[in-house]
Amino acid sequence: MISPLITVALEVNGDTREVSAMADTPLLLVLRNDLALNGAKYGCGLGECGACTVIIDGVAARSCVFPLSGAAGRAIVTLEGLGTRQAPHPVQQAFIDEQAAQCGYCLNGMIMTAKALLDRNPNPSETEVRNELSGNLCRCGTHIEILRAVLRAAHLLTVDGRP
Repeated sequence: MISPLITVALEVNGDTREVSAMADTPLLLVLRNDLALNGAKYGCGLGECGACTVIIDGVAARSCVFPLSGAAGRAIVTLEGLGTRQAPHPVQQAFIDEQAAQCGYCLNGMIMTAKALLDRNPNPSETEVRNELSGNLCRCGTHIEILRAVLRAAHLLTVDGRP
């Protein structure tokens, strides 16, 4: 059975955007192809690697397996909605400061998962960070730098009080 074409209003990074696509189209494809938001990456297409992570209603979600039909009326935040080049979000700044990337392909998922964690738990332990990021794959081996970046971001957010 072919999925019906639907038109939905999405709240993405604080802006309402209207898109039309098949109901079961993955949110990732809509974000990248229709809205030109390329922070979320296509990795595995199965929701297992984390490269496509966005935040939906405050929760980290895998956009490659999240259907467009389920996104209507929900607050979606992508990497582009966190900060700017001139004023990065503290999580982004911490990843820069710790040089927590090599190829950068996993970075979106790591940053978005860390942001959701720190919103929920502003002072996580190292174990809590490791557990939260365990579903995000990084093949370059920057795991220690990523861990340090999340802990640095927690400190920056505590000092700055920024969301």
